[in-house]
Formats: sequence, structure tokens, C-alpha cells
Amino acid sequence: MIDVLICDDQAIVCEGLTRILSSDAEIRVVGVAHDGAEALAKVAELQPQLVLMDLKMPGVNGIIATRKIRERHPTIPVLVLTTYDDDEWVFDALHSGAAGYLLKDTPPKDLIASIK
Repeated sequence: MIDVLICDDQAIVCEGLTRILSSDAEIRVVGVAHDGAEALAKVAELQPQLVLMDLKMPGVNGIIATRKIRERHPTIPVLVLTTYDDDEWVFDALHSGAAGYLLKDTPPKDLIASIK
């Protein structure tokens, strides 16, 4: 079982991702965070096996949150899922320690495969 924490500031996105990921018997959504600061707290509390991270969020954005998660919890990978495909965002996310970078229009089966 892969325990996943979803971090996105849009409730409808979190709900949709939870439904998609929960449809796979090998994935369990253990929590949802709506900004980077909440993600940091929930990673410490829940110890997920993977964080699915949006980049553009109020307060602590996904780039900073990814960097801090990787510093504090180096064994927990962060997979970025965002609408931004600009090279600068991709490079910033990867330089911050993201294990990968997917766009939100990625088909659900490919998202699940990337998590696995």
C-alpha cells in the first residue's frame, strides 16, 4: 500500500484526486493539505510514502514546501502535479528535490503509474 498526501489549494481538485487515487487498491490517500505550510505539518504527522504537490498555492508555495519536505524527510518523494508547464517552474521544482513533474491533464492511469 502506498500512502499518499495530496497538497493542492483547490478543494475540488483534492476531492477528484482522492477519488482517482482511491480507485487503485495499492494507493491510500492518508490526508489532504491546502497549502505548503499545512503540507509540512501533515508530512510530519502522517509520514506518507509520497506527497503529490501543486506548485501555485497561497502562503508557502509548492516549490518551497517541496524543498523543506525533502530537507526534513529525505526518504519521502514529492511528485509535482500542476497546470504550469513553463520551463522555469519545472526546473525550480526539480532543483527543489521533486522526484517528478506531471501536468494536471495527465490521464488518471498515467498518474497512478507514476505514483507506483
